[in-house]
Amino acid sequence: MAGPDRMVCRTPTPGKQPCRIDKWKFDLVSAAILASVPRTAAGIEAREIPALVRQHLSSAESENLGSVGWYTTTVRLELEVAGKLHRLAGRGPLRVTRRRPPATG
Repeated sequence: MAGPDRMVCRTPTPGKQPCRIDKWKFDLVSAAILASVPRTAAGIEAREIPALVRQHLSSAESENLGSVGWYTTTVRLELEVAGKLHRLAGRGPLRVTRRRPPATG
């Protein structure tokens, strides 16, 4: 179980163990991912996301975070499990899109 300052990040891959990261790192990277990934049907290639996340971080945040690529992948996988991101089916490079919010009214 993660403590109050830690987040459990799951993966959609069966048999893989979740990892725990600092909550501030999760919050920072999650916000940058959600700001970068479009809600369009075409989505974005997963390998493009770390560069986009870097654009949302100050140099101090990037330095304090550590490996932007590793944290981006870890948080992206948790966002997929949580239903906030969706893997697009098809061949070729992995693409993801943001889930559209449910229609109201």
